[in-house]
Amino acid sequence: MPLYRLGVIGLGYVGLPLASLFAKVGHQVYGIDIDVNKISLLRSHVSYLSDMTDADVRALFDTGRFHAESSFEAASQVDVIVLCVPTPLDRNGSPDLTFLLGAVHSIVPHLQQSQLIVLESSTYPGTCEELVKPILESTGKVVGRDLHLAYSPERIDPGSGWELHRIPKVVGGYTPACTEFARSVYDTAFDQTVVVSSLKTAEITKLLENSQRFVNISLMNSMLKVARKLNVSLWEAIRAASTKPFGFTPYYPGPGIGGHCIPVDPLYLLWKAREHELDLPFIELSRQTNEGMPQYAVGRLREALGSASLEHASVLVIGVTYKKDVNDLRESSALKVISLLREEGADVSFYDPYIRDVNVGGSDIPFAPLTADNVKAADCVVILTDHSNVPYDLIAEHATVVLDTRHVLPAGSDRGNVNYL
Repeated sequence: MPLYRLGVIGLGYVGLPLASLFAKVGHQVYGIDIDVNKISLLRSHVSYLSDMTDADVRALFDTGRFHAESSFEAASQVDVIVLCVPTPLDRNGSPDLTFLLGAVHSIVPHLQQSQLIVLESSTYPGTCEELVKPILESTGKVVGRDLHLAYSPERIDPGSGWELHRIPKVVGGYTPACTEFARSVYDTAFDQTVVVSSLKTAEITKLLENSQRFVNISLMNSMLKVARKLNVSLWEAIRAASTKPFGFTPYYPGPGIGGHCIPVDPLYLLWKAREHELDLPFIELSRQTNEGMPQYAVGRLREALGSASLEHASVLVIGVTYKKDVNDLRESSALKVISLLREEGADVSFYDPYIRDVNVGGSDIPFAPLTADNVKAADCVVILTDHSNVPYDLIAEHATVVLDTRHVLPAGSDRGNVNYL
């Protein structure tokens, strides 16, 4: 197996597990992040990710093959540079590539002959060729001759328990030689590498995966409202439909869509389509549906309380992260629900086993330990994120009113205090 020196830029949910995997299989890895607090925590063997323990970080350093740096100078010492930086949307819903372009400009002074640069961040088709390549070539080096460029979309699923090496790795390069170089690198760490014909094909693959999920979740959110009017449990119907051995994939409704991929990637695709004077009505309609779910959840809370107003209502929110069993707040629908509750005058506190500090609209939201007394004291408990390590029986037993948006509490409670989204 060939061994490489790799620089992984961005040590978040994507970059740090990737760096760890490469180091474990024998490569020398330089993890680079401009957040000096992250570097300090790593060097102290402290993890800031829900999917990695402190012991995992210590074991990573014990390999002797991982180096945590806040300077881009380490990029001059590697064969491969992998970019794993955030690519959010701006306030207008357009791609914000500030972090990506900043990282590319930062590595330019340190580029070496024959290096491979791989982008893993989610982005629109054409980013590598139209933006990254010209910056790299501003050095006088030519991509395809002096440098190699490839795209390999990250597919990590935080909190899912999936081992990273088992998730097939899609790879596409600017030239066949670029693709082959990238394939040879990922082959050393992943069980399967899937080669595609171009950078753009690799870029659109990630957007396709998440757009499909985006549209299907929006369908479930729409079906939820119909099922409620018909006095039918959509979750029961989904369980029944899932018994079909072909043609059906279960998706579930909720108070909205969050995270760094599902609510963002489809809008990258929508933005790019409009650049070519095309539209994607399924994605546009899905966006409208999902953006309305936090307001729908607040409306269901009013119904559960039997009140036209939430002013001065005491609401205890359970779970504020964007999905279960992670400590990530990015694009969390729970924060949107909290914002709406506060706008209506509710007194909101929260409990989350992964998060202690939450700020919404410039105000800190009080953390409330999950005790029987705190549950009893609330006018309503709202479950917005279904973490696995929450004692839901305690909530069902002591809450006056519960709104369960994730269907984690047993149906048919004889107390009659449980309401579903």
